[in-house]
Amino acid sequence: MPSYQELLARKNELDKHIEQARHAEAKQALITIKQLIDTFGFTAQQVFPWKPEEKKKVQAKYYDPESGATWVGRGKPPKWIEGKNRDLYAVKQTDNPFPVE
Repeated sequence: MPSYQELLARKNELDKHIEQARHAEAKQALITIKQLIDTFGFTAQQVFPWKPEEKKKVQAKYYDPESGATWVGRGKPPKWIEGKNRDLYAVKQTDNPFPVE
């Protein structure tokens, strides 16, 4: 039976051969892919279809009962809350029926 050191040496040699074979086959696969793209005129979207990530909806933090407008508390405050006590317009997050993008 081979020793532990001999087995490790074989494993390292095998890992080296595996990496060389992977590199050679990957190179050939890429050539084939490029040829198919050129032949059929595929676009990047066709080859790598993607959808943009859906933005998480942010719950409104403030609600104006007069106009029904909401504000998430980010960016410049709207006129209806500007300079006022925001606590008067605060919405409880658990009860918020006004999701805003």
